Amino acid sequence: MTKHKEFAIPFSGLKQGKHEFEFKIKNEFFESFEYDDINGADIGLRVTLNKMSTMLELEMHSKGTVNVNCDITNEPFDQKIASSLELVVKFGDEYNDENDEILIIPHGDHLINIAQYVYEMLVLAIPQKRVHPGVLDGTLESEVIDKLEELQPKEVKENKGNNTDPRWDALKKLLKDK
Repeated sequence: MTKHKEFAIPFSGLKQGKHEFEFKIKNEFFESFEYDDINGADIGLRVTLNKMSTMLELEMHSKGTVNVNCDITNEPFDQKIASSLELVVKFGDEYNDENDEILIIPHGDHLINIAQYVYEMLVLAIPQKRVHPGVLDGTLESEVIDKLEELQPKEVKENKGNNTDPRWDALKKLLKDK
């Protein structure tokens, strides 16, 4: 994973205790994972690494916006996102990332690359259904919305009095004759 070396945190030279790292995430980060559902990104990521004698604890907190297209109108808008992830890093004989919350890295390693965890955390923070705020409050002017309103079925309730199908009347009479 050399293409995400800015997310490789060297821990071997750090003293035991908590250490803070700050990252800025732009659209290029998502493009490197071939994720193209967003138009742009401006996300701040704060990572707290707690180094202990036998393991590492990572707390990741992100906050920012991604520019996505509305599922209804296809209009781009800035979607606010915030997410967090806790990861425990233990040392073992070989690399193992099968567990979502525990990463095992070989004893000799001196750095940890968090790019994949950051990517998954951020993608999961983006809502599945993306609706422009202007659609929700009715302020968005869009040809798509105008067309949707035009094609919306009109609710016309016609009361025809008691004009019912005579065949049903005959069946209702059978129920009353019991």
